Amino acid sequence: MRSILLPGLALSAALAGCGGGDGESTAGSAGAEQSARNAYEREIRAWREERVERLVRPDGFLSLVGLHWVGPGSTFVGSAKSNGTRLTLGPPQLGMLHLEKDGRARLDIAEGAEVWVDGEPATGSVELVSDARGKPTVVAFNRGDASFLLIERSGRHALRVRNAMASTRTGFPGIDYFDIDPAFRFQARFQAHPPGKTLDIVNMLGMVEPMANPGRVSFEKDGVSYSLEALDEGDGRLFFVFADRTSGHETYAASRFLYAEPAGADGLTVLDFNRAYNPPCAFTAYSTCPMPPPENRLDLRIEAGEKKPLPFPR
Repeated sequence: MRSILLPGLALSAALAGCGGGDGESTAGSAGAEQSARNAYEREIRAWREERVERLVRPDGFLSLVGLHWVGPGSTFVGSAKSNGTRLTLGPPQLGMLHLEKDGRARLDIAEGAEVWVDGEPATGSVELVSDARGKPTVVAFNRGDASFLLIERSGRHALRVRNAMASTRTGFPGIDYFDIDPAFRFQARFQAHPPGKTLDIVNMLGMVEPMANPGRVSFEKDGVSYSLEALDEGDGRLFFVFADRTSGHETYAASRFLYAEPAGADGLTVLDFNRAYNPPCAFTAYSTCPMPPPENRLDLRIEAGEKKPLPFPR
């Protein structure tokens, strides 16, 4: 996430340099304030553009077309009815998937199947690395337009299937937003939890996963204090899954997501709800999004960030 402190600092500096009653100073201050506001809005618009670019990539979440749960043992994978794991697209047989109880997996590619593994043509037997064990192995087919990878959630495994030609991607109508509002950009104080603390997070499928919970942040809106529990996905940033008084009304009912940079030496970070965005499950049924913990259900209308997904044109 790019820092958004500069517009605020520029604005503060402009105000600090304002004289007592000098008309020229007042005009200069107003100009500096407007310049800072314009710079901030450009930054948020650029962030929105990058967000959409990520969504509409051929391998982005809009291309998801399947989520097939598999257990330990062996299963044939392909589009034919005879497969134990039947895909909605691709060749009749892709191969046989072998999954061990410890999570190790391999795919014996079917004779004559046109398959690429991590971008390279492949035959024979290949190891499949799940997303819980590192960078997941991508098995592509349909001349590279479709693919699957192995995911792990709460000890269970599934094949997540993508199709670059999915209507959810090719017909994506864009994203609707609240107006950009600096009033929903807060300086927040971080309070660290003891090292190693976790928080049980329930996903959309009812599975429970403990996630690293480094601390909570608190902020004020209209004289009222609010707090959110932070999660850490492994990159050090603070990750928030939250709901608020707009959830199920103007915004997606289940949750929205927000990231913030780690707190500085002064214990402060910035929560900018203009960067609040919808989880993948708002766009596709083939994702496993986390739900907000009870502590992150705000008694506050966050009228900033992304609104409900727009309907697809008929």
